[in-house]
Amino acid sequence: MGHGMSKHASLESCWVILYGKVYNVTKFLSHHPGGSTAILQLAGQDATEDFDLIHPRGTLEDHSELVVELGDIDVDSLPKSPKEPDASQRGEIDIPMSSLLSLDEIEELAARQINQKGLTYYASATDDQLSKRLNNQVYRSILLRPRVFVDCTDCDLSASFLGQKLGLPVFISPAAMARLAHPTGECGIASACSEFGALQIISHNASIAPEDIVKAGKPGQVFAWQLYVLKDIKRTEAFLARINKIKEIKCICLTVDAPFPGKREDDVRFKNSELRNVDAGKAQEWGTEGGLTWARTIPWLRSHTSLPIIVKGIQTHEDAYIASKYAP
Repeated sequence: MGHGMSKHASLESCWVILYGKVYNVTKFLSHHPGGSTAILQLAGQDATEDFDLIHPRGTLEDHSELVVELGDIDVDSLPKSPKEPDASQRGEIDIPMSSLLSLDEIEELAARQINQKGLTYYASATDDQLSKRLNNQVYRSILLRPRVFVDCTDCDLSASFLGQKLGLPVFISPAAMARLAHPTGECGIASACSEFGALQIISHNASIAPEDIVKAGKPGQVFAWQLYVLKDIKRTEAFLARINKIKEIKCICLTVDAPFPGKREDDVRFKNSELRNVDAGKAQEWGTEGGLTWARTIPWLRSHTSLPIIVKGIQTHEDAYIASKYAP
């Protein structure tokens, strides 16, 4: 098909190129969990690289009723956009991980290696980042109370979690879109966890399908899955049905503290710098359901899974008490 892609970069007509094919995604704009802006900034262009970094296989098929394939296109004939230089092109030194002695050193190196898009996503926090700074401060204020004269010749760090044996009393939180940081993404995390028997909580917004992530682990490895309840309840229920079939996933972590997106200023600022002159509609669109309640949501979730449910995001003792009243 001919080009003319630049004519289709608006809310009224939005086309993108994925894997050598042109798709009309206009109907999908209002349904995209990350908001329409994320798509519009790539409208009329080859979006394959950006799409592939953060979307698992099957994403297009899952939204086939809203995404229309229009035909093939020769991507080599498209004008080339300048790409951000990678770490080697920026003159970064390849430092072996074995030489890093602390989490601070790992974070410092990551900030130099990850591209700007990934860094602003991972390192940013809401508004003035007061909670982020306070969290770090509180974490560093926790002091250990060492006990002495205990036989340490054979130490055991294993722990039990919901009846599952773990090699470490540490878990990997469900950070989304891991392929922004490394090509192996969540599969790389699963492989690392397998070396220590650590629990990996797979993000609802993982860049790799959960079925593929668990395959990257070892037999008997324990996983959990984070759930965002979407406005599209039927799609949420379909995803839960998939998760129920994955025997390695032992519990559901229901996120309750994100009915609307936080204003992650660094992340938003970077996205705005990528935007061309397009009308992105509402500044904040979000795919999660804002009307969740204890009385409706917990019974609904229990009716769609037999897995243990962990409520993720409680920040007050009052809500912890209420949660106990609705424990299924």
